[in-house]
Amino acid sequence: MEEKELLQLESEYCSFGDTVHYLNPPKIFAKSEGSYIYDLEGKKYLDLQMWYSACNFGYKNKRINDAIKDQMDTLGQLASQFLTKEKILLAYKIAKSVEDRFNVKGRVHFNVGGSQAIEDSLKLVRNYTKKNLNFAFMGGYHGRTIGATNITSSYRYRERYGHFSDRAFFVPFPYCFRCPYGKDKETCDLYCAKEFEKLFESEYYTVCNPKTKNCEFGAFYIEPIQGTGGYIIPPKDYFKKIKPVLDEYKVLLVSDEIQMGFYRTGKLWSIEHFGVVPDIIVFGKSLTNGMNPLSGLWAKEELINPEIFPPGSTHSTFSSNPIGVRAGLEVFKLIEEKDYEKTVKEKGEKFLNLLKDLKKKYPFIGDVDGLGLALRIEICEKDGYTPSKRLTDKIVEEGLKADLNLNGKTYGLVLDVGGYYKNVLTLAPSLEITDEEIDLAVELLDLLFLRIKKDEL
Repeated sequence: MEEKELLQLESEYCSFGDTVHYLNPPKIFAKSEGSYIYDLEGKKYLDLQMWYSACNFGYKNKRINDAIKDQMDTLGQLASQFLTKEKILLAYKIAKSVEDRFNVKGRVHFNVGGSQAIEDSLKLVRNYTKKNLNFAFMGGYHGRTIGATNITSSYRYRERYGHFSDRAFFVPFPYCFRCPYGKDKETCDLYCAKEFEKLFESEYYTVCNPKTKNCEFGAFYIEPIQGTGGYIIPPKDYFKKIKPVLDEYKVLLVSDEIQMGFYRTGKLWSIEHFGVVPDIIVFGKSLTNGMNPLSGLWAKEELINPEIFPPGSTHSTFSSNPIGVRAGLEVFKLIEEKDYEKTVKEKGEKFLNLLKDLKKKYPFIGDVDGLGLALRIEICEKDGYTPSKRLTDKIVEEGLKADLNLNGKTYGLVLDVGGYYKNVLTLAPSLEITDEEIDLAVELLDLLFLRIKKDEL
């Protein structure tokens, strides 16, 4: 069937609400491999977003795909009331990874999809603390199920669905390029952290009673590096600064690693960069390299042991499904065999340095930053600061035309957009990206930016 016919059928029979139709017409892709995806005409696109960081280990990864095929032919389906060897071993490997890094013992709980894992974490928090309110960050994204939407900052995700009585108390994220307090990063002395601490100084700041040390908030949900918010990287000591007050008032720290886990930042868990120990870690996406919607959480023993969180406390039919846990187990084998901490750091530094060179050439690039292979390019107007969604959308659309000519070959470029003003190109290339592909990515970005600059003059 031709693309035109497919798009006509899609326009009549598909919901527009499941995150397509940002482009007109929408793109249809036919195959993928490595760092590339291909459309129905066979045009080649270098993908710098890898399914929102769900495919950290590259499209069509042979080892992971082979493991899935073998599992399908061995034990492909099993009710989640029963066990498989693969589930037990994967839970062990995840829990042991946390224990080795933070010296804390805990357990692993599986579900399907990141939002569902967030929902389970909310149940853990409520069950343990008996509190239904939480802190979260402005710019934070934790999912779009009803519970997850309570702690996701975007009002757009709530406005159609009535009142959200458990909506989080949203705290400004340490977004240094656009400091919400108008401070300078070099001289602010972590003013944002002090403002959070100040909330606990008086009962009149609404969150606690300093005399009794009682607080009505059960947890603080964080993305150590904001994903949809624009890959914002906080100051290294920010979380160390606020953690003591959380501990004092028995507020749990929940680290959402759904986008940034599995070595996206050069560490297995992005929270490792910031010198604090989380109480709960939520993960998903690249746990199976995007090949199966398996997610889950790790929690400290005292939060999740069978005495406090017994069988049936929460349930999903497809949680810990055999194909998903087998894929996850193969991912962990890859992690154990390859030094991603070293290679991601090296590749990220090279990529970031090349992006900094681009920033010098184009005044509409306001900021570039990165940690590992989580990289950001903030697109602005000519003043280098005013957010420009208009230019950002144009860059993305031009990349998807697949008409970038370089060394006799033609490419498309797949980019993702995030940020508070939807003006940030968030780059999440495959962790297996080669040096040659990094060079290609920057050359293609250069061609796109040059095209935009000429159009804007």
